[in-house]
Amino acid sequence: MGTNDEQPPLHILFFPFLAPGHLIPIADMAVLFAARGARCTILTTPVNAATIRPAVDRANGANSHGTGNAPAIKIAAVPFPDVGLTPGVENATGLTDQADRDNFWRAIQLLREPFDRFLADKHNHPVDAVVSDSQFQWSVEAAAEHGVPRLAFLGTSMFARACTDVMLRKNPMMEPSPDQDDPDAMVFLPGLPHLVELRRSQMPDPRKQSKVFAFFKIVNEEDQRSYGEVFNSFHELEPEYVEHYQTTLGRRVWLVGPVARPDMDARSHASNTNNALSPEADGCLRWLDAKPAGSVVYVSFGTLANFSPNELRELASGLDLSAKNFVWVISTDAITNTAPSSEWMPEGFAELLAHGERGLVVHGWAPQVLILNHPALGGFVTHCGWNSVLEAVSAGVPMVTWPRCGDQFFNEKLVVEVLKIGASVGAKDYASAIETHQLIGAEVIAESIGRVMGGDGDTIRSNAKELGEKARGAMEDGGSSYRDVGRLMDELMARRC
Repeated sequence: MGTNDEQPPLHILFFPFLAPGHLIPIADMAVLFAARGARCTILTTPVNAATIRPAVDRANGANSHGTGNAPAIKIAAVPFPDVGLTPGVENATGLTDQADRDNFWRAIQLLREPFDRFLADKHNHPVDAVVSDSQFQWSVEAAAEHGVPRLAFLGTSMFARACTDVMLRKNPMMEPSPDQDDPDAMVFLPGLPHLVELRRSQMPDPRKQSKVFAFFKIVNEEDQRSYGEVFNSFHELEPEYVEHYQTTLGRRVWLVGPVARPDMDARSHASNTNNALSPEADGCLRWLDAKPAGSVVYVSFGTLANFSPNELRELASGLDLSAKNFVWVISTDAITNTAPSSEWMPEGFAELLAHGERGLVVHGWAPQVLILNHPALGGFVTHCGWNSVLEAVSAGVPMVTWPRCGDQFFNEKLVVEVLKIGASVGAKDYASAIETHQLIGAEVIAESIGRVMGGDGDTIRSNAKELGEKARGAMEDGGSSYRDVGRLMDELMARRC
């Protein structure tokens, strides 16, 4: 099982980055390790603690190995540094401008002090290991000062991480080329198990983002100094990149995912924060119950993506043209930062929603894992954030890919070209202002949905279903991720001797 009954249980400190896409998978990971006998502490700030507390409470109710009154999972809330942000803004979703983002990053650096204080506090159960987000690059040194090994959590696919490694070591974007300023010029990433090419417009430009590249070079160096790296993925999903990472790059890795499970209902994350379930969400599952198997396309772009009114209008028209039933989740931030619905809804769309038979719009947070695992689901229009991709893979749902920024264009390559479980709408714009985005038309959106859910999508759907079965098998007793969790716990326990 990865623990020794004659010794106190392992104590692992989890330190998530302050954004939902990082916070929730690390909380799910703590639940996973606690179920295997570890004592887990999640160090975060009060607002973020409130987001994950219901899930932690539920997990503690299911685990019986806590000592006395000590639960298996504990949340240690530390004050968010006072850097001039609006009170209550403690994660990336509440940032409205560059000044907010700059102040937020100052706060991230200032969290070193409470992190260090926790490790030094003799009243805390001794910590056997720290699992901290890769972007807390200073946590390597801070943990080492207390003799505690640090494991980096990378909230990406191994494929995207391998692509990023190429970009950080010898960026092909920087090589002299006659088409260096052509956004449609193709850039080849060498040294990878598959042929990987992207348009220049789909990749970050180091000439314009030199500070960002410098930061992530430091992050990469600190990750290499760590005890190892933990991924929310599984061996069967990207085996060539596990081998590449371990053998070619010489990195120590453990794959412990997929950590999100249908039985860990997204409603367990509901709280009085901006991530609280909206009133429409509960009705969403009942609405799906009335739909035929595989007939519904689910549309969600995560918590941070924004769209122009023109983009929203084309998306709405595309959903209508597809002739498929749909559930469309519009995040709270997207609502805040877009025009009123009257300015972007195409003619007849409001009536379509009011009728309620073909389409449903959910405002705010939605129980995504449950939606994706519902029998009525037949496809997922996604921004290709790694959590969303992995949740779709786990559910066996094929994807229509529409990346926006970050690692999302790499994830699209994995989904469409390597795994062959999706179809692309042809997005080309990496993190550009929404006003300058290439407008993807309704016909293209409808055609992409048809390629996944229609008669020509048999192979895509079959591939997705097969990967879903492998994902579930990886987490079962004896599965690849189950073994990696046990192997890591055994290694950490052995360090006590």
